Amino acid sequence: MSAGQIAALILVIVVVVTLLRSVRIIPQARMGIVQRVGRYNRTLDAGIHVLVPYVDRLLPLIDMREQVVSFDPQSVITSDNVGVSVDSVIYFQVNDARASTYEIADYVTGAEQLTATTLRNVIGGMSLEEVLTSRDEINGQLRGVLDEATNKWGLRVNRVELKTIDPPGTIKEAMEKQMRAERDKRAAILTAEGDKQSAILQAEGSRQAAILTAEGQQQSAVLAAEGNRQSEILMAEGQAKAIETVFAAIHNGKPDDKLLAYSTCRPSRFSPKERATRRGSSRLR
Repeated sequence: MSAGQIAALILVIVVVVTLLRSVRIIPQARMGIVQRVGRYNRTLDAGIHVLVPYVDRLLPLIDMREQVVSFDPQSVITSDNVGVSVDSVIYFQVNDARASTYEIADYVTGAEQLTATTLRNVIGGMSLEEVLTSRDEINGQLRGVLDEATNKWGLRVNRVELKTIDPPGTIKEAMEKQMRAERDKRAAILTAEGDKQSAILQAEGSRQAAILTAEGQQQSAVLAAEGNRQSEILMAEGQAKAIETVFAAIHNGKPDDKLLAYSTCRPSRFSPKERATRRGSSRLR
């Protein structure tokens, strides 16, 4: 191979390498920072871009999607001098590629340190009970402080979550005892309330049974009295009808003195009053 061919081959290689370095493809949800002679030149978004060979330099691409970073547990002391271990998760997104490149060297580390500092400030002003019961409030305060502080870094903090709040073992044991005592208390109250309701229902049932029994006895007595009255009425009506029948028979038979004397002497089933009435009737006839 002659010297001219070697030079041509080298030239082709240089041209190919130059073209490869000149053309850059930025994928979706990524952005690139171009430096020209070591200074910021422009920001490239998704698509095909041409750079000036050997003059422009494309820095590592920046992910513009929302990122989730979990930080190691942080030891924080509450206002009532109780040490708790808190681990958190931060959801953030780069919204300014230039600021995230030139305003801070490592925005993930910066966000972690800022989160730890903010946690100490927020939880340090709260008691242990407030910390355990005000997680949403703490999350809101953390997000507000972090979003404002990281804005100059080109970041937007979307959400901050406290995964766990772990108090010391002695505190957890005391809390468990308190919870057990509270559960036992509620169970005792519910049991007493159940016994009370049961006693009330039993007493009400006994009262209703007594009322029904008394009403039944009263109705039975009323019905018995009504039956006796009706029986006496019927007997009286029967006796009166029998007397009328006898009187009518005697009247229609035109009895003489011997018959009347015989009737008077016969044993009678009538009472003395009725016999006197019959004698009077005979005299009238």
